[in-house]
Amino acid sequence: MKKIVLTILSLAVLALGAVNLSAAHHKNKATPHTVIHVVTVSWKADASDDAIQAALDGVVQLQKDYDGITRVWIKTIKAQGNRSHAFVMEFKDQQALVDYAGSDAQKKWYKVYYPVREGSTTFDITN
Repeated sequence: MKKIVLTILSLAVLALGAVNLSAAHHKNKATPHTVIHVVTVSWKADASDDAIQAALDGVVQLQKDYDGITRVWIKTIKAQGNRSHAFVMEFKDQQALVDYAGSDAQKKWYKVYYPVREGSTTFDITN
């Protein structure tokens, strides 16, 4: 009987330790303050596949041309509604997003993007 009680107590102590470690891990995670710029796009009916790809490749180039963009995603896995593609830019902070508007990098990309873009919806998200 003594062995059973000790085994149960040992398991309880281990379980509590695991719960405390898990809680500490979640508590110590830093809340990101980057800004996620999500854009869903529909293309013009006459836009070629090459022109669409050039616009998406331009998003990748933006990361190189504009210091405030830290990451990009351009591969749409699933699309709903009247938009066929989406892309995401992660800005280092809200000011980087503000400064991006009207920047030389944005203007350069718009020359490739706007001629094939039918419509888009944008969401800017942060914590």
